[in-house]
Amino acid sequence: MEHEDCAFCQIAAGAAPAHRVYETDSTVAFLDIRPVKRGHTLVIPRTHVAELPGLEPELGMETFRVVHLIACAMRDARIGADGANIVVNDGRAAFQTVAHTHFHVVPRSRGDKTQLAAGLITRRGTRLPDIAAALRSAIHDTAQRQDEYPA
Repeated sequence: MEHEDCAFCQIAAGAAPAHRVYETDSTVAFLDIRPVKRGHTLVIPRTHVAELPGLEPELGMETFRVVHLIACAMRDARIGADGANIVVNDGRAAFQTVAHTHFHVVPRSRGDKTQLAAGLITRRGTRLPDIAAALRSAIHDTAQRQDEYPA
């Protein structure tokens, strides 16, 4: 169900611009327009779900499967992360700013000085099309490897 006043529903429907990096029938992943780090990605369910209590478990599992894929792809040389922060701000009390459940996947590097609390205040997006292209390519290769070598 789409909510016409929800920015993320608009992105999921293709009615609002976004630098998409991956999609499935039930999820969309796109670059954050105010990234904490280069490659900072948001993963959302296509269905409007305001907060985690409304997220059906099966959709939650599919959404996290995409989060996992993207976090693994960020370790590719094209992005160059050594790890990732996976963050969910659930509800206004937890600083959720868009009332549509979403996961932040933030690439991290050894020794980086980024502090998420500070980074959330001073975020700026630069070179988003180039970063989106590199991440799409890394996700594609990671997905192929994961299908080739299932856990």
